[in-house]
Amino acid sequence: MTIDITIPVLNEEETLVEQVGILHTFLIQEMPDRSKWKIIIADNGSTDQTAERATQLSHTYPEVKLVVVPSKGVGLALKTSWMQSEADLVGYMDLDLATALTHFTEAYQKLTVEQYDLVYATRLHSDSIVINRPLKREIASRGFNRILKAYLGVGFSDGMCGFKFLHRKHLAPIMENGAQNDGWFFSTELLTVAEWLDLKLYELPVVWTDDTSSSRVKIVPLAKRYLKSMRALKQFGKAKGLL
Repeated sequence: MTIDITIPVLNEEETLVEQVGILHTFLIQEMPDRSKWKIIIADNGSTDQTAERATQLSHTYPEVKLVVVPSKGVGLALKTSWMQSEADLVGYMDLDLATALTHFTEAYQKLTVEQYDLVYATRLHSDSIVINRPLKREIASRGFNRILKAYLGVGFSDGMCGFKFLHRKHLAPIMENGAQNDGWFFSTELLTVAEWLDLKLYELPVVWTDDTSSSRVKIVPLAKRYLKSMRALKQFGKAKGLL
């Protein structure tokens, strides 16, 4: 099966070339048939030289493509990229490659051989190894996911980890049934709605290394947005008869 790997970026001129190069080298080693995969750089509103760097990468590597997203928002970047895709499988990972790349091969196998509909990484599984994560962020993540389980009745352990892949054929029904957020919460909506639709999900324990130097996450404002989005998603689910 073909797969498009989207990397949402915003003002990443300093690390873009190196990180995409690492991912590209890894994919050549793991999937030598280059017709089977693409790396999609989804630039959502950068004001630095990110788009220019991405364009250079697309000239260097035919398997790399730039998608320019009209405004900011990780969810918007993913939706824009995936809706343009013609691949069998779509997914994303963060530019910092926090999730060890070896897990990509596992995710691909789960989708293609074991016929899972969606695979997501979790940092909160007992078999996961989390390196360098500040205690404050660890506590916030666990607290948020507990609220998700209690409020939305979901079973997944980690809605926020930036490493998810799915069969593209499921994207439209997932979006039609509530995964519509343009921001970070879209990642959580994907899993929530997939559960509502009884899709076959696989939880993938991972080795995950926090890049604290590049993190721009502000916990309190983000938590407020997430809680608001959570309420909206629950109301949508009830209206659609999914809850």
